Amino acid sequence: MLTYDEMDDALLMERICKQDDSRAFSVLVRRHEKKLLNFFLRSGVQYDAEDLVQQTFLRLYRYRNRYSPSAKVTTFLFLLARQVWIDELRKRKRRERLAEGLAEEMGQQTAVSAADEVAAAGTADIAGALAKLPEGMRLVVELGVYQDLPYAEIAEILGIPQGTVKSRMFNALAQLRRMLVSD
Repeated sequence: MLTYDEMDDALLMERICKQDDSRAFSVLVRRHEKKLLNFFLRSGVQYDAEDLVQQTFLRLYRYRNRYSPSAKVTTFLFLLARQVWIDELRKRKRRERLAEGLAEEMGQQTAVSAADEVAAAGTADIAGALAKLPEGMRLVVELGVYQDLPYAEIAEILGIPQGTVKSRMFNALAQLRRMLVSD
């Protein structure tokens, strides 16, 4: 009988998929976490590479039944890691767009410091501040900043005039700036 450390990746994945074997999962994590960490570091992640490694393993567990034994486990793992990295880049881009939106809406002098502060703020801070906005303003920000939709399309989706979209965006960004700067 093979010990867990003697099992190859395919056998470990089989045990994870069929038996929900947590020890097999632990061995797989231990075996590949440094490779994934290096992947993220070489990809340009500076501060949260370990978080991205954890997210990758969470996805591996979540999507374990999508693994096909015809592919190498490392191939599947790095495909998941690549998707985690792409999602992280998208999150960063949304944060940058929000900061740029603040800069544009608030005027250059005061907004430069606000944009820097928003860019430095964590996702949780922005998400928490967004959650505090009235629904109409929150929807405008989410559609405009996060979904990158033009004002005309937002107006059509929400069934409101385009001018209302613009004023809600301005007011929402002003409130977000106040919330984020005061924290």
